[in-house]
Amino acid sequence: MTAGVDPTRLQALVERESDVFRRARPKSAAALAKARALMPDGVPMAWMAGLYAHPTLYVAGGQGSRFEDVDGNSYIDFNLADLSNTIGYGANAVSDRLAHQAVRGIQHLLPTEDAIAVAAELKQRSGYPFWQFTLSASGANTEVIRIARAFTGRNKVVVFDGKYHGHIDTTMVDGSEPEALGILPDATRDTITVPFNDAVALAQVLAGGDVALVLTEPALTNCTLILPDPGFLTKVRALCQANGTLLCLDETHSWQFAYGGMAPTEAATGDFLTLGKGLGTGAPLGCYGMTAPLAAYIEQNRQYSDPNARGLAIGGTTYGNALTMAAVRAGLEAISTQAAYARITALGGRLADGIDALIRRHDLPWRAFRYGPRSGFCLSPALPRTAAEAIPSMDPAFSAARRIYMANRGIWDAIATAGPQASFAHSEADIDRYLAVAADFLEQVVS
Repeated sequence: MTAGVDPTRLQALVERESDVFRRARPKSAAALAKARALMPDGVPMAWMAGLYAHPTLYVAGGQGSRFEDVDGNSYIDFNLADLSNTIGYGANAVSDRLAHQAVRGIQHLLPTEDAIAVAAELKQRSGYPFWQFTLSASGANTEVIRIARAFTGRNKVVVFDGKYHGHIDTTMVDGSEPEALGILPDATRDTITVPFNDAVALAQVLAGGDVALVLTEPALTNCTLILPDPGFLTKVRALCQANGTLLCLDETHSWQFAYGGMAPTEAATGDFLTLGKGLGTGAPLGCYGMTAPLAAYIEQNRQYSDPNARGLAIGGTTYGNALTMAAVRAGLEAISTQAAYARITALGGRLADGIDALIRRHDLPWRAFRYGPRSGFCLSPALPRTAAEAIPSMDPAFSAARRIYMANRGIWDAIATAGPQASFAHSEADIDRYLAVAADFLEQVVS
């Protein structure tokens, strides 16, 4: 149990708040009961049930930083659909552009000029000159791995403990075993995991000369938040170059932390950059940037160009569709601007400072995670540097209790492995409301 938390009081709060939650949401309960006859757990995608300890909500709609469930309960959203919706709800530049494009054509299996504009904007922000588009970061990382293996003539892929690169077979490995059901051991046979922030361990693995790709987030974001040591990402790049290994930076989450992602701030460069979550627009989109030699390699190895030759296994029928490209262009040009990132970084600082103040008020051996608009409760005295150190900083029971307590008071908190984040739709009043409810919660559960 987390230091400073009374387990008896925590359990009593969960029981009380769970009853309040159920009684206030009869329409969601009815919808869920109906849906169970049609979908496992009554949801169209398994995570909609699996990510939350409380019963699943059915959503009616939203406006600005808030959404409503079908019972009329309103929530200030700090989960942001796990960073896939950082622009907020209701009418905005993205929804307007979607409506305009939908009547002109949703999908053509041919490019629109919006794709040029999106690729140019991503090049300007990230420095990567060439781009390809998918429907998710999982798809983007899958294609990057395939290109890297073909380009280098090697099979092995290195990832870091605590990573998450999508639900793809190659990266879903825990040590030497698949980390989920349905993945064959052979699928992860050529995947190697090393501790984050351990350049020595990485050097030993790369010295064999058989690694095609190192795939890493600039900061690990699926076990709360693990920041890179100063200079670590620069060392990773140098080791890859010295050993003929390609490097991919996966900024699916961290792109939402800063204008142009974390990489420019950390002086990190790679051969590939993968992005996803619709770049925060809610649209289904993933993409990857690459260097000029890799772009040339793709052009030289197109699938279907020569019936007598095998091309790269990349692409998908609805990838780069007109509707998604229109949405993402609007988000980049009108919402996620440099000035907007500066504003939400200030909001994130306000949130992290407030969490630290709550921790000091109760003299707890914790601290706040913080990076740009992202914050959260680190339930240990020191910020973690590795996945092994991150485990004590998280407590699923504490997180689940905080989530249901805050939901009953109009706050939609982050999932257990993440932390609350300020969005482009949030205000200072929204941040202060989160902190006020969090303060009430701590009063209920600390020893």
